[in-house]
Amino acid sequence: MVRNQWYVVLESRELKDEPLGAIRMGERMVFWRDASGKAICQVDKCAHRGASLALGKIVDGHVQCPFHGLQYDPAGKCVIIPANGRSAPVPEAFKLKNYPTHEERGFIWIYFGEPGCESPAQGPRFFDDIPEDMKWSTVVDPWDNHYTRVIENQLDQAHLPFVHHNTIGRGNKTVVDGPGILRVEDGFFVFVFNRLDDGRPRRTSAEVPVPDPSRDYKLELRYPNLWQNYISPKVRVVGAFVPVDDTHTLLYLRFYQSFMRAPVISSLVNWMAGRLDLIVAHQDRRIVNTELPRGDGMGTGEILFPGDGPIMEYRKLRLEAMRKLAP
Repeated sequence: MVRNQWYVVLESRELKDEPLGAIRMGERMVFWRDASGKAICQVDKCAHRGASLALGKIVDGHVQCPFHGLQYDPAGKCVIIPANGRSAPVPEAFKLKNYPTHEERGFIWIYFGEPGCESPAQGPRFFDDIPEDMKWSTVVDPWDNHYTRVIENQLDQAHLPFVHHNTIGRGNKTVVDGPGILRVEDGFFVFVFNRLDDGRPRRTSAEVPVPDPSRDYKLELRYPNLWQNYISPKVRVVGAFVPVDDTHTLLYLRFYQSFMRAPVISSLVNWMAGRLDLIVAHQDRRIVNTELPRGDGMGTGEILFPGDGPIMEYRKLRLEAMRKLAP
């Protein structure tokens, strides 16, 4: 995982009144809410004996270790060691590593920074063109590969008529013109021009039109792990590719719609759409889980072709982020 980035790691609905333990970015983390309801993320390892705080509880706005009752504040500082007595000072060494959090539109991000690195003043951004009143539902799906493999699958246009021949890839449109790519500040747009093979040579990315990204069908990657399939002004699919460790990913897949407003019917529509999205995702997962090596695919000796342009663009973004970390 590339550090010094804001990563989506949870949905807000998952974090309630008790501590929540989760493996994220290859680390055991504990999430909890302070007295104001703000999401807190800390490394899930008590400074005393290394026990999991996720098995503890919230006491007076602090997370309490279930082993010996040590309590930690939202900044990670231990405020009481019961065995020493409530009036005894707590040594500075008793503290937890904190990750800054941001919560918006039902997602929780953490700033996965290097030791001693402060989070930037500007937090991450959700998609500006998804109205807040759009109805949505989420399915969460585990994949057995690196999160970059799962992201690259959603940028891959050439696999559609083969992996999804009976769903979204119907029509045998095997030729990938372009794709059209438009780089923006925190990611890029992809414009799809797949067509039937009629013998004409494929068009290059320079030869395909790049439409107005405010109105045309497109894919959008918001680096590092958020993606949108803009199907129409009233229908979107959003994916958050949450890194668990080097070989496991959780795909948070959301269906958004604004064509049905009636509460009961809209819930049913969203539930059914979520099930269909999961069917499509499982067609992908069956293949992506077999990709070798099971990890970051960069530099593995793959031989790419022009239709892989969006994957190449994503890898450029990661390389740029890694180079910023280089001493």
